[in-house]
Amino acid sequence: MRDIDEISGDVVDVALAIHRDLGPGLLESVYEMVLAAKLANKGYLVERQKAVDIEFDGLHFPGAFRVDLLIDERLVVEIKSAELLTKAHGKQLLTYLRLLQQPVGLLINFSGATLKEGIRRVVNDHQSSASSRLRVNRQTGA
Repeated sequence: MRDIDEISGDVVDVALAIHRDLGPGLLESVYEMVLAAKLANKGYLVERQKAVDIEFDGLHFPGAFRVDLLIDERLVVEIKSAELLTKAHGKQLLTYLRLLQQPVGLLINFSGATLKEGIRRVVNDHQSSASSRLRVNRQTGA
């Protein structure tokens, strides 16, 4: 199993190359598609638009949300092509990390003149106190 920092580093390197070659201003879906293909070519397991089920208060919600990319079943990547990243974008990714019980995610905004200011690493160090009520992508009744 690859180290999360190695995976993150490879994602950032590939994203920088894509931004340098394609430039800013394309749709998020284009950057997602190209990033996924380039990472798959490097040998990573890449899931695009991964549907995530949640269970809350005894109710099951299939496909409640989708993460843009899940790399090697460990790194969540949320892609944006927005004028500015907001606190809401970071909170969205942090919530995804909590629900998926993953430690690290990358928020990548391809809209800037350079990509450096558009990359944020989000760390989930939250231990959910609602673990008995909230489950993500787990079998119920098992």
